[in-house]
Amino acid sequence: MRAISSSQVLNHGFSSTPIRRPSYGFSGISFPRKLFVCKANSVEFKADGSASFTTVPPTLLAAEKEEAKAVLTLFLRKQGLNNAASIRTINKADHFIAHLISKLHSIHKSRYLVGRELTTLEIRSSLIPYLESLLEEHGNILVDVVENFPHPPNKETPTTPATPTTTKMTTMTTNAPELINTKKLRAIARMSNTGSKSNLPSHVPYLIDLGMDHEQIKDITRRFPAFAYYNLDRKIRPVVDFLLELGVLRKDIPTILIKRPQLCGISLSENLIPMMAYLEELGVDKKQWAKVIYRFPALLTYSRHKVKVTVDFCSELGLSSKSIGKVLTRCPHIISYSVDDKLRPTVAYFCSLGIDVGSLLKRCPQTFGLSIEANLKPITEFFLERGFTLGEVATMVSRYGALYTFSLVENLLPKWEFFQTLDYPKSELVKFPQFFGYSLEERVKPRYKIVKDCGVKLGLNQFLSCSEKEFNKLLEKKLRRMCDDGVECGEVSEVGSTLFET
Repeated sequence: MRAISSSQVLNHGFSSTPIRRPSYGFSGISFPRKLFVCKANSVEFKADGSASFTTVPPTLLAAEKEEAKAVLTLFLRKQGLNNAASIRTINKADHFIAHLISKLHSIHKSRYLVGRELTTLEIRSSLIPYLESLLEEHGNILVDVVENFPHPPNKETPTTPATPTTTKMTTMTTNAPELINTKKLRAIARMSNTGSKSNLPSHVPYLIDLGMDHEQIKDITRRFPAFAYYNLDRKIRPVVDFLLELGVLRKDIPTILIKRPQLCGISLSENLIPMMAYLEELGVDKKQWAKVIYRFPALLTYSRHKVKVTVDFCSELGLSSKSIGKVLTRCPHIISYSVDDKLRPTVAYFCSLGIDVGSLLKRCPQTFGLSIEANLKPITEFFLERGFTLGEVATMVSRYGALYTFSLVENLLPKWEFFQTLDYPKSELVKFPQFFGYSLEERVKPRYKIVKDCGVKLGLNQFLSCSEKEFNKLLEKKLRRMCDDGVECGEVSEVGSTLFET
């Protein structure tokens, strides 16, 4: 019997964030066969294995239950159970789901001590190996173990005939990878054109009419097979109409659904609208919802607790409520970054350079999503190797946070090489690091050539940051002053007149 690897299950598409549902109560559930002892301020596990979740926020507990159910459902389906059989098993598995939550809290007790929510990836990574171990232990009676927990049936060969469910599971688990592929292919086939549009689910022609390519629809289904079975009138159309009412352009709808098809599976009244109201309370500009959702539609699928953790961290860095709202509006992706695994280490790195992290976060929040090893350190070292001091690098980043977002090979290196041919000291780049943000071929080289031909002296900031009209006026003013100072103006005027005629 072959167990499914964690990576296979993790890579299968379903909601990447907890689904918010009304809270469910858990108290005094006993698990005599498996004792997981943990004591934290959010959950307590007694000596007999009973669990008490009385102080866990109800919404967080409900979200964790939904995540555990989603992981278990997917795992059962990957063993060959069809959707209906999986649902029947889940409906009988309340005690087992509570057991999974206790297992989750036991593994991550340190996280609960400080009140931090687990990410979806952490939940999956914790539960899937455990489910695999149960499959190895119980084999084809795993379904019975789940349904009858905490009193699983005997592992001996049953005297009664095998049920269709266990028989099917025994057969299916031996060829699980093929079945996984088959199920995905079945969902894709449902969304494929079989010769007549009438044979397609109603949401396929609807999405095509919105401007989505048929291949894009099938690609969504490959990543998220459940999308093939979404109801048009109950799920997809209401979400699309809501987005249009918010001001999202019709042409942008396909991009949003491609980025986050799970949006169509979330209740408008119970999830999306309340989450938007909560984010507006935090300062997100309600007039900018169309842009925010287009940039990062997954924002609306996160739990409030997840959002609050990031907001609280921004407050720690000294950002005002108004500034936090602007950050969330400009860079909603920041909510997807793990505070402990991503934001705190990045802040520590910037602090080591002497950078004001609060100011940098306000001006360039996307910088905090970059990899320290792959992006930040190589760029820092690039400037240090070229003679800049650590203090100068910090000054450059403080003045132009986007500096770290550029490619070394395609941007920084060619522009540095060109800069070395100019008559400017390195200190000019410290004063104006925005030099690296301008197009080398369309802005820097053409304007520098004009400045040099005119024989005038301008700083990088002077000849790059102004508009074309302002640039011409500045040159004219410089040329007139040179003439007034007694400089031979014949050749200069000739160059200038040619420029100003254009």
